[in-house]
Amino acid sequence: MRRLIVAAVLFLAAVPAYAVITVESVLSPAWVERANGRREPLTAGMQLNSKEKVHTGDGGRAMLKMAEGSAIKLGDGATLAMDDLIEKKDAGGGVVGASLEVVRGAFRFTTGLLGKSPAQRDVRVKINAITAGIRGTDVWGKSDSARDIVCLLEGRITVAHGNAQFAMTEPNSFYIAPRAGQAKPPSAVDPQQVREWSAETEIDAGTGASRAGGSVAVLVASSSDQRFLTGERDKLRDSGFPASVAKRADRIELRIESMPDATEANALAERLRRLGYAQAQVAR
Repeated sequence: MRRLIVAAVLFLAAVPAYAVITVESVLSPAWVERANGRREPLTAGMQLNSKEKVHTGDGGRAMLKMAEGSAIKLGDGATLAMDDLIEKKDAGGGVVGASLEVVRGAFRFTTGLLGKSPAQRDVRVKINAITAGIRGTDVWGKSDSARDIVCLLEGRITVAHGNAQFAMTEPNSFYIAPRAGQAKPPSAVDPQQVREWSAETEIDAGTGASRAGGSVAVLVASSSDQRFLTGERDKLRDSGFPASVAKRADRIELRIESMPDATEANALAERLRRLGYAQAQVAR
């Protein structure tokens, strides 16, 4: 019997399962589009699955964490579709896999940024017409109306574009596929351009971003009128801000949670005041 139990445990450990991508940090506005088409604000700590999409709005940013510690960063006005999320565990560390499609906007994929794991990676990133296979690397890319770009910052990727297939191994090299005309072979990119591209996907300190595990909240408004606050909550959520209504002993509050500290909470409160929420402040 004991042998059967051990065998069953080993079998289950080797069976592929849908891996969950976790939302590590969000600079609103941003949304997740669930597999059933439902759309809701992206929230720090939220778990994402196959067949879902992440959207960032004007000025929005997002950083997602894969199960083995890789980070996926999205710039503003971006859409990322996720599929084939698999985490297969075995005695050798297993494999974490994903198919990611950058429908529009800028993204950056960095392995090991948020933790290290012995698991191997099988990640494919599609940037419109370009497909990049990633095993362990740091890569930036963008899709817009004029072109698709993939830039290798460190490591190695395999690239497929139309009938062309090749490997990129030189740090700070890039490949551009224009909407019109022929693509040119990979070439070196100016370091200043790399810095400018990288900045498009960073969440800067002091901009009002939430973070998984954050314990500070922003009090958007308080009232005894729950219907009013519920309506304001729905407006904020439709606008990509993860607001919630909480009942207190003597009042009802409209809040946004998961701020990492008072500095970020103050920055978010200031943004909300500019949007017309005059009472917005760090929750006491």
